[in-house]
Amino acid sequence: MTGRAPAGDLAARTGRAAPPTALVIAAVLVVALSLRGPIVAVAPVLGRLTEDLGLGPSTAGLLTTIPVVCFALAAPLASALIARVGPGAAVWWCLAGVAAGTALRSSGGTEVVLAGTAVIGTAITVGNIVVPVIIRRSVPPSRTGAATGAYTAALNVGSMLTSLGTEPLAQLLGWRAATASWAVLALAGAVLWGLATLRRRPLAAEAPRERGAEDAPAPTAPAHRPAWAPAVLTVGFGAQAFAYYGLTAWMPTLLADRLGQSPAEAGAASSVFQVMAVVGALGVPVLLARSSPERVLGPVGACWLALPVGLLLAPELWLVWTALGGAAQGGVFTLVFVLVVRLSSDDRQARRTSALVQGGGYALAALGPSVVGVVHDATGGWDAPLVVVAGALLVLVLATGSVALTVGRGAARA
Repeated sequence: MTGRAPAGDLAARTGRAAPPTALVIAAVLVVALSLRGPIVAVAPVLGRLTEDLGLGPSTAGLLTTIPVVCFALAAPLASALIARVGPGAAVWWCLAGVAAGTALRSSGGTEVVLAGTAVIGTAITVGNIVVPVIIRRSVPPSRTGAATGAYTAALNVGSMLTSLGTEPLAQLLGWRAATASWAVLALAGAVLWGLATLRRRPLAAEAPRERGAEDAPAPTAPAHRPAWAPAVLTVGFGAQAFAYYGLTAWMPTLLADRLGQSPAEAGAASSVFQVMAVVGALGVPVLLARSSPERVLGPVGACWLALPVGLLLAPELWLVWTALGGAAQGGVFTLVFVLVVRLSSDDRQARRTSALVQGGGYALAALGPSVVGVVHDATGGWDAPLVVVAGALLVLVLATGSVALTVGRGAARA
């Protein structure tokens, strides 16, 4: 089988030095700012937007639902694109799509806004899938955990930037210009990505010669990858995403109902949940450097479970539970993608595993807000919805834990 030469071999053969790993990681982090921020940018100005366009609540809800549905439905298309053009070129497609979709969403009526939202979601799907491939092939194994954690943190930072900045910009410029302005994140990502790939590192220099092979197995390829591992990891990630989106959608309402919080206070609780995700994303790689994946998952999973259980039993301690749960969900997200990288022996396997885990996982995630809402309406309270979320998190721990245990044992044998 003809494969692509490792980075060092290609650099020696072409006479062109590969860029420093730090530059590639920096580029990935700036790209990551565009992989969630444009989605949440509409939330702060949703009232202005719906009034201007005359949208009903269900149509307005599509502005945040469509991207998550795209993460699931567009995953096979995104995987095929990456296979055809190569991982590095796929990043350009992602950034171009995000910028174009952001501009489109801000330029017309209801149909145009929804079409732009779908373009954004599809483009981000490409980025979601390709980043683990980039990290696998461009970052030394000893630093993949830190790189993945920094990437997860950057996703949350992008969300926070747009959440905090869109409303002030809208007051000055109007909601259309305010939401369109976040295309600058994609442009910044393009600049850094250009610098990282200018010297023809193989991640972006050549399109893969697939229908044969994308590259040769890395020297650190896993010696044993059970056939069931990707599917089980998909279930684990789906349970994680189901719980995350279900709680994100309903936590302000839940806290307002159970504690009588004002909208501002309930919104502050949600922001704690998001901010602490950065702490978890950066903390899990530190733990992985000192312990095995399955041992890290135990305490992190317990902290995630503390959120629904704590809100069920002692909601007055919401600040403690949201801080623990927020840090844990950021940490679990990082751990899942560390496992994707460690389960993959080459680019093709990384791409397919990433597409499977995210396509299936986000399909379950899209159900989270609706299921939690339906259970709340059926029972008239929040106890049953919190039990549903806790059940999903138990599935997360069991499914992801089994994969983590397999990866840990494989590393121990090696």
